[in-house]
Amino acid sequence: MYQDLADLDRPAQEGPRLGGVRDIKGRIGVWRALLDRPLTSYYLVLGITTLLLGLGLVMVQSTASVADLTAGLSPYSDFKKQLLGAAVGLPLMWVAARSSPRLFRAFAYPLLAVSVVGLCLTLIHGVGVSQNGASRWIEIGGQQVQPSEIAKLALAVWGADLLARKEKLGQLADWRHMLVPLMPGTGVLCLLVMTGDDLGTTFILLIIFLALLWVIGTPGRVYSGLLILMALAMVLMIVSASYRFERLVGYLQPQGSATGAHMQSIQGKYAVGSGGWFGVGLGASGGKWGWVPESTTDFIFAIIGEELGLVGTLCVTALYGGLAFAGLRIARRVPDLFCRLGATAITAWIVVQAAINIGAVIGVLPITGVPLPLVSAGLSSLLVTLIGLGMLMSFARMEPGAREALAARGPGWPLRVLSWLGLSKRRK
Repeated sequence: MYQDLADLDRPAQEGPRLGGVRDIKGRIGVWRALLDRPLTSYYLVLGITTLLLGLGLVMVQSTASVADLTAGLSPYSDFKKQLLGAAVGLPLMWVAARSSPRLFRAFAYPLLAVSVVGLCLTLIHGVGVSQNGASRWIEIGGQQVQPSEIAKLALAVWGADLLARKEKLGQLADWRHMLVPLMPGTGVLCLLVMTGDDLGTTFILLIIFLALLWVIGTPGRVYSGLLILMALAMVLMIVSASYRFERLVGYLQPQGSATGAHMQSIQGKYAVGSGGWFGVGLGASGGKWGWVPESTTDFIFAIIGEELGLVGTLCVTALYGGLAFAGLRIARRVPDLFCRLGATAITAWIVVQAAINIGAVIGVLPITGVPLPLVSAGLSSLLVTLIGLGMLMSFARMEPGAREALAARGPGWPLRVLSWLGLSKRRK
């Protein structure tokens, strides 16, 4: 009798469980359906870019105001520059997103030439602008421009165009055509950047180079040989400068005074750790008052951790993870080889740079001095990154079904605004 009652009772207990499982499966199916839509990558890149840019403006104002007041400037001085970069960069990103990949390919060689000329100008005494013993900038119209940032975009576009042309001619069956002239061109850019004492940017250029070779299908033995060669070159560049060697030693043996030679790494970790779960509050950081060097650029993530806590840092990390997902999704789905190569190179550049910056702040990687994309202060980095993301959005519009989805959506908001004003009608 008791057994019969138990048997009768069992379905009543298992029913809700099965319903809950079906509920979860249904929700997963809805999310997968959303991710499978043609314009998902496009809106992911747009949304993540907007969020990171907004966070960057807030954090630059929070951190740079202290340095500006110390220098006797307006507390909004650096914020105005960053806001100017956003005001100029967003329209450029929109233009890039609406442009055809053929336009990018037309600018491949001119952009490479501009970056090479700019890097050469930084080496000329009286033309190049030096800071902290490194000459990496030139001054144009009262604003400092960093040509090494342009070199990242130039290598991604030129390398993608070069390999796409060689593939069309059927030359990539021979691995030597994969490396020439891509490898010498990358070497020239790296040499010019290293002459300005910028190891971090040199490493990012090598990442772009490796990403292009990976997508094009370089043989494993050739790829492994290149990795070994680049690792040896990086070691030589590190030991050739005493301060870079000291950074490596400080990373391998994290000891010393909090105000000594390894102050930046130690104070950065102090700032991140003092934020707790939810941070001390926006604008309430103590590390930005001279304790964390380069708090507006290379170590702005430390101030994010202090003011916004672990939750804030995880959200920022998740945004870059979402950008990696969107970029690789675009590279996987687009049919055109140039778009696939360009999407992979741009995604690798921005995401790996973010990972290196965050890793250096929390102490899992050596300090290399690269900014946090879209968040750190810096006009050149912001503009070039926004243009690169605009190109990524343009590639997303080439995905299967994207054109039909855009056509079904109707005219964009600029055309709708013009139509409301009665200015969108064509003259007969």
